[in-house]
Amino acid sequence: MFSLYTDAATQPQTGLSAGGILIIQDHHQTQLKTVLTATTNHTAEFEIARIGFEHLLTLTSKPAETTVLFYTDSQIVSDSVAKRYAKHYQLWVDALLAVQDPFQLVLTQWVPERENRGAHTLANQALHSAEDVK
Repeated sequence: MFSLYTDAATQPQTGLSAGGILIIQDHHQTQLKTVLTATTNHTAEFEIARIGFEHLLTLTSKPAETTVLFYTDSQIVSDSVAKRYAKHYQLWVDALLAVQDPFQLVLTQWVPERENRGAHTLANQALHSAEDVK
């Protein structure tokens, strides 16, 4: 079983976005941060979630036997995955659902930002580093 936490950060003036991923398995943490192609916070949240699941696929040889507890502080990501629909973000929803599909079970849980500090901090670190480069 994996616990996956994701979060995105976007600089509204520039459209620069970055994301953080925290993966926990057997008390071992993997921390990842990356610059994203998305230019709005909502699309960045979907993008980093997809990237998180893509990375999980590299960590397990048997995704069909793997359960993922997915935590996000993005209400739109959580609601859209549950409904399998988002009016303005359907392409993003479809991409996220496709990368979740190989797993035996994905349980999505919305959490308040204070419970997503690890991924939040990684996202902000990545955003600040990307801003410094520009």
